[in-house]
Amino acid sequence: MLVDKGEYKRLAGDMFLPTTSDEVARRGWAGLDVILVTGDTYIDSPFAGVAVIGKCLVRAGYRVGILAQPQTDADFTRLGEPALFWGVTSGCVDSMVANRTASGRRRRRDDFTPGGENNRRPDRAVTVYSNAIRRCFKQTAPIVLGGIEASLRRVAHYDFWSNRIRRSILFDAKADYLLYGMAESSVVALAGALRDGGDPTLIRGVGFVAAAVPEGAVELPAYEEVAADKEAFTRMFHAFYANNDPLTARPLAQRQDTRYYVQQPPPLPLDGPALDAVYELDYERDVHPYYAAGGEVRALDTIRFSITTHRGCYGECGFCAIAVHQGRRVCMRSEASILREAQALAAHPAFRGTILDVGGPTANMYGIECTRKAESGACRGKRCLHPAICRELPVDHGRQLNLLKTLQQVPGVKRVIVASGVRHDLVMADLKHGKRYLDAVVRDHVSGQMKLAPEHTEPGVLAAMGKPGPSSLKAFREAFNESTRRAGKPQFLTYYLMAAHPGCTDGDMRKLKTFAAQELEVSPEQVQIFTPTPSTYSTLMYWTERDPFTDKPVFVEKGEKGRVRQKEIVTGPARKVT
Repeated sequence: MLVDKGEYKRLAGDMFLPTTSDEVARRGWAGLDVILVTGDTYIDSPFAGVAVIGKCLVRAGYRVGILAQPQTDADFTRLGEPALFWGVTSGCVDSMVANRTASGRRRRRDDFTPGGENNRRPDRAVTVYSNAIRRCFKQTAPIVLGGIEASLRRVAHYDFWSNRIRRSILFDAKADYLLYGMAESSVVALAGALRDGGDPTLIRGVGFVAAAVPEGAVELPAYEEVAADKEAFTRMFHAFYANNDPLTARPLAQRQDTRYYVQQPPPLPLDGPALDAVYELDYERDVHPYYAAGGEVRALDTIRFSITTHRGCYGECGFCAIAVHQGRRVCMRSEASILREAQALAAHPAFRGTILDVGGPTANMYGIECTRKAESGACRGKRCLHPAICRELPVDHGRQLNLLKTLQQVPGVKRVIVASGVRHDLVMADLKHGKRYLDAVVRDHVSGQMKLAPEHTEPGVLAAMGKPGPSSLKAFREAFNESTRRAGKPQFLTYYLMAAHPGCTDGDMRKLKTFAAQELEVSPEQVQIFTPTPSTYSTLMYWTERDPFTDKPVFVEKGEKGRVRQKEIVTGPARKVT
């Protein structure tokens, strides 16, 4: 049912989770069951993980409050202690990625901080917050880690910023439990176990500390072994990655000192009605007033009037952690649910007619998935899109075309934009609807430019990345230009490219520059330097300097000057700001 703007205003303010003791009292609560601590400011949005987790817990009957970007002991004690647990996250981004560039320098700006200055999120935020809670409350409720920083650092991992293998973040943070992946169902199960005296260690998606290896668990090489031996680290990572599918994974255990980090298999993915329910919870789509007083939050501009259609990705790019965190299976919302969210956006008093994005990790994976994954799990030792698109994948953009057409007809909606990146190889592989999809996006759903992320153009580097070859990129560019001519619109393509990925040499960057000039007819500006982030195959290659699948040596540019030089081969030297 469409909510009119008057009704939306009446509800506004009732949907924020409390962040002060006065707000707790106004809800009639004597105390809180759960307190969530986050490195982002509090944006009440389905794009903010801490808001989603909080709303799921409230829906299950728990009293939840949020402490965003706490700085002092007074901040940590403002809401008192929770009855069940503290939930700690760095926010939507790993704090080291949020705070540090690929060269290790401190970032000046933070889109998730009021005012935009990067001065409120500590490095290694999950550990800092957990230690602060222990300092303020000596004997307190369990501390539970979650979010992407905890999820990707749950086993022994290579840390680029200290250039060494670090222990599980559960040990460094001295926390009680860790929830990894998409934790809507597991966090509610954990709260129930703590409330009712159940055993949290039996919950899917939970990590914990144990004295011994549980029966049936796969024992990974110990931390001390993988820290000293790169071959052992590679064996560990293969086993870790192979046990990320909810239908085939076994429990894992890894000795860290005299104890073991143990994790249960991942939570079963939310799909259809369950996923719909998460995104149809009541969200303010705004910054909580307590934090909004600190200034503008730039992230809100991007996410406020955008819609998530699906989660997960079967692209499995070597440098991307989505497959580990969200999963290799694309889980989709129903068209009806997405339509209801569009109607809610149209009723928002600040909405001006444009839905800024409709998509997910990759926009055009919606409606395209192999049914085998839902029945038997993802294939072991085989990727869906690399080195070629699997013949079992039903590539058909028809469902997306219908969705975009329907959204465009919602009263109050003037434009629907597809701003998430698209897989150009999927578009070109769809012989039935690929060209129609491209024509529709160019004609109605692009705001001047379409984003592509080929990352590179040289076959050897692309193979190391797990990305498609340049032939599909050239074919897509030709089709895109033809679509723009038919539409009579001066649209253009934006290419995201990468320098200094394992396997990439200065010569490869010079060839990329030539390809861009001659084949793409552009002088690239969007070139990023590869940053090794935890729990990806590209990071494994960076650390070991070997191809993990062939064991052959791989050239890796590790010097800061060399990494910058690779970028500047394409973009030219950066101009100094005076």
